[in-house]
Formats: sequence, structure tokens, C-alpha cells
Amino acid sequence: MLNFRVEYRDRNVEVVVEESSSVGEIKQILETELQVPVSKMQLKGWKTGEVSDSTVLRSLHLPKNNSLYVLTPDIVPTASTSQTSAQQESLNQNFLLVISHREAQRDYSLNFPGSKTIQEVKRNIYDLTNIPVRHQQWEGWPTIATDDSLTLVAAGISYPCHHLTVCRRSSPANTREQSEECTDVHMVSDSEGDDFEDASEFGVDEVEMFGMGTSGSRKSPMMPENAENEGDALLHFTAEFSTRYGDCHPVFFIGSLEAAFQEAFYGKARDRKLLAIYLHNDESVLTNVFCSQMLCAESIVSYLSQNFITWAWDVTKEANRARLLTMCTRHFGSVVAQTIRTYKTDQFPLFLIVMGKRASNEVLNVIQGNTTVDELMMRLMGAMDIFTAQQQEDIRDEDEREAREMVKREQDEAYRLSLEADRKKREAQEREEAEQVRLEQIRKEQEEEREAIRLSLEQALPPEPEEDSSEPISKLRIRTPSGEFLERRFLGSCKLQVLFDFVASKGYPWEEFKLLTTFPRRNVSRTPTGAQDAGRNNV
Repeated sequence: MLNFRVEYRDRNVEVVVEESSSVGEIKQILETELQVPVSKMQLKGWKTGEVSDSTVLRSLHLPKNNSLYVLTPDIVPTASTSQTSAQQESLNQNFLLVISHREAQRDYSLNFPGSKTIQEVKRNIYDLTNIPVRHQQWEGWPTIATDDSLTLVAAGISYPCHHLTVCRRSSPANTREQSEECTDVHMVSDSEGDDFEDASEFGVDEVEMFGMGTSGSRKSPMMPENAENEGDALLHFTAEFSTRYGDCHPVFFIGSLEAAFQEAFYGKARDRKLLAIYLHNDESVLTNVFCSQMLCAESIVSYLSQNFITWAWDVTKEANRARLLTMCTRHFGSVVAQTIRTYKTDQFPLFLIVMGKRASNEVLNVIQGNTTVDELMMRLMGAMDIFTAQQQEDIRDEDEREAREMVKREQDEAYRLSLEADRKKREAQEREEAEQVRLEQIRKEQEEEREAIRLSLEQALPPEPEEDSSEPISKLRIRTPSGEFLERRFLGSCKLQVLFDFVASKGYPWEEFKLLTTFPRRNVSRTPTGAQDAGRNNV
């Protein structure tokens, strides 16, 4: 859910919508609340500039809480609301102050909303120039700007750009002479005057009292020198950053630079992000303004959290600076490390935008501290456009590679199953052949055994009696299953077993065949009598 506080003339309307909603849906809600037609309504205050009614809020990368205002140029305001509406619109306008620092011979271009007071501007200049507000001498303020509590709109400065000059008061004795040469409308608030009123009475050195030394001498270091590991150093950095600039700041990655690379670049293509490396230097006059106004702006914090892995390092201490250069040489090569060496202290802080590209890491952009929120956002979005194009290409390559690997896995699996089927078929065939060999062996053994029995029976038969033998003789004629006939004479005194042995010796064992008489038909295989009982007829 996104919260919007919308101002229109003398009214404030709270609107809560989903991220998937469009700008046009917000206007429809405002039409009901303000009784202003959508066609005559201009919704202003978007950080990304002009947007259309069809724009989806998610694409604007907005923070959770937002402030907008409505303009209706086609609707003539009543006398009671016209002036209030104009003032409100002016307060929401951004003024560009081009401030020249006389001693340093340097210009600062700073964006401030119209609601900013002169006192707040002077305090920001203190961070940039190290000139305490009490010792600042100005040129260029309008003559009506006699009170530092006035807003920039009320002070009557030129829109959209106003030029100012600041210098340091040399000494109290020269104040009158300098005021004649330089129109100074500096006003010190009561609380600030009380802070510095009796400083000399307590023996406080003026340089120390008014912050004329380095910023590092006034604050505890952002990062301890010679920390055991990068994770502990980043924990200390994050805690100190929150203490100085508040809790609304980028989420700094806690871990080594190499671990940040792994998190940003070495996942799936859809999950990869850009790597933003923030290099902090307390000795730079730009650091406080960059951190408080740019790095902690809600739009910047939100955009970084969605699209970047943010890693930070403090190069104020020489040991930490050398350690960073070593890391950069290892991960980027000597060219990037040498480039960082060339930056002077007053060009810090630096913001390095890094993109992982297949076999190497590429530094897309180096953003210096002398920038504005809008410029910083534009450069981050420009880097994001380059990254998105590369990411889409990587996603296509990854999808194609995964598809090829899937086909290969399927082919390998099909080949494995084919080999398994062939193996099982071969094993079954081998078993079948082995079984056939075994059965054939058994059959041969059985045949050999049967032949041995037949031969032994044939040899054991008594000799066939002669026809003219004096003893009773039975001549038997036996028809086999194949139609062949067997004939032999037997003594009447022979046991029927001799007949069975004769038939078995011809290949028809009695265990497998029966002997039947033709008439009357009966089974003689079970008759343990002599051959005469079988009769003289065919059996």
C-alpha cells in the first residue's frame, strides 16, 4: 500500500492505494473528495517528473509515504483561496542556489525546496565549507531576508535559480569594514547565539569550537582501522551511519566485497542485481550534504533497495583506503584501483555502479559527491536500463541453456532406460538359453538312462524258444502306437514280466504304456501271471 498526502489550496486529502493502481485512479478519488473534474486537474510533485494517467505506481518506485499537490489552472480560485494556493505551490517548488565560496574559489549548486529556511541553508553550507554559521558573511540575499527563520519563498529569492556568495569573517575588528564591502544579512538565532556567546570565557579554542578542523576530528570514525574482517567493519559503519544521518538510509550489505559479488551477480539471471559501492570519506566537505540530502532521500533509498545490493567502505583512514584498493585490484583489476587513487579527497564520496558480465565485472558509472538527488536518480536509472537490457539477454541465454540441458537430461534418461531394457532382454535371453541347455541336458540324460535300461532288459531276456520246442509256446503279436507290429515266442511258463521286459526293450517301458488284449479287451499290465494267460491272440 502507498500513502499520499495531496494538497489543494487550503485542503489536505489523504489517499491510500495499492502499488498496482494507476495515477488516473488517484485522480478519480481526488475528483470525489475535491469536487474537481479529472480533466481540469494537474497532479504535481512526482519525483520522476511528469507522469501520465495510465502510469502504474509500481513503475515509479515510490516510497511508502508521498506528498503531492493539485493544480487547476482552468479553475479560477476565489479571493480567499487564491493567495494561499499560490503560496503553497511556491513552497513545493525547488530552488537552485548557486553558492560561490570566495576563499576556495569554488561554486556549489544545491537544490532546496521553497519551504527550506535560510538558517537550514546556512547550516548545510557549514558542512560544505567548514565556516560556522556565526562566521558566515553573505552576498546576494534579497533585502527583505532579514530573518534566518524565513523560508526561501518568503525571502523573495529568484526562481528557479538564485546566485549567492559566502565568505568567512576575518575577525570582529574587520566586521564593519567587511559589511561595507559585502552586504551581509546574516541573522543568528537566539539559541545559536547562546551556544557561542561565552565560548571565549571558558577557554575554548575558536578553531575547535567552530569546527574549523577536519570533520573526522569532530566525529567518531565511520569504520575502525584494521578491523579483523569486513563484516565487523560494515556493522560498525552501518551503526555509525544511522547515528549520524538517521535510520532512513540504504540497507548496507554486511559481509565481504566478494560475498556482495556473490549475492548480486551469481544467482539465477532473474534474481541478479546491480552492485552499488559507496565510498565514504569524512575529510571531504561534500560528505555530510551527500549523505543527508542524497543518500538518505526516500526515493533513493527505495530505488536502491529494490534494484541494488549496496556495499559501503570508509576510506578516511589510510589503512582502510589501502585495504579497499587491494580488494578492487583483486576483483576489478588494477585499472579501477588506479582510477580510485586519482580521485582527490574533495571529490568524495564516490558511488560506483558495478554490473556483473559473464566472465568479468564492469564498473558502469562513478558518481561523485557534488551531485543532486535528481541527477543521482537519473544516473542510477540509466545504469538500471543498461543492466536490464543485459539481464534480459542473460535470461534468454539461461532459458535456452536450461532447455538444452533438459533435452540432454531427457536423452540421457531415455538412453539409460534403453540400456536397461537391453540388459534385461539380454539377461532374459541368456536365462532362456541356459534353461534350454539344462532341459536338453536332462533330456539327453533321460534318453541315455532309458537306452541303458532298454539294453539291460534286452540282455536279460531269456532266449526265444524254437517253434518245435516240446514245451508249451505262446506266440504273441503286439501292435505299437505307431502301427508297427512286434512278434515273439514265449514259453508258457514265463512270467508276464518277461513280456513287459520285451516290450520295454523295444522302447515302450511299461511305466509309460499299457498292454491290452484285443478280445476280450482287458489290461494285462496288472496281471502277474504267466504268458499263457495272455492267450495266443494278438495283445
